[in-house]
Amino acid sequence: MSYPQHSTAGTGAGMTSHPELAEMRERLERTASSGQAMAVEGLIVLAGVYAAISPWVVHFALQRNITINNLIIGITIALIGAGLTMAPGRAYRLAWILAPLGLWLLISPWVVTATHTARAGIIWNNCWLGATVTLLGLAAMGLTIGVARRGRTGHR
Repeated sequence: MSYPQHSTAGTGAGMTSHPELAEMRERLERTASSGQAMAVEGLIVLAGVYAAISPWVVHFALQRNITINNLIIGITIALIGAGLTMAPGRAYRLAWILAPLGLWLLISPWVVTATHTARAGIIWNNCWLGATVTLLGLAAMGLTIGVARRGRTGHR
């Protein structure tokens, strides 16, 4: 069974002519160009890079499971931060992922280690890092929500 194809070319009926599209782009541009947003994005990238290299900084790289965990989670966080910086219109939808990733970093020393126990350095590192990433994720989500609400009330 095939579906009929409706062409919107030449009619102006596509998403490019949607009345709210320009407003959404303008709102995201304002959000992305604010000093707060740039600071949060930069801190997210730094937190991700640190999470990825933390097994070698804190000297727990010989514990394979937690090392791989921090490397993968750190690279993911850094890529989300880079996406927020380079393509904010698309990547702000991913900002919510940072909060669960931060919570995972908080509990991962007990879940991922082979004996379900971890040294104090691993626990301190991941707890501080997890709390920081969670707060940065909430801040990134809050920036977008705050601008969206201000934009709506400003047009009334």
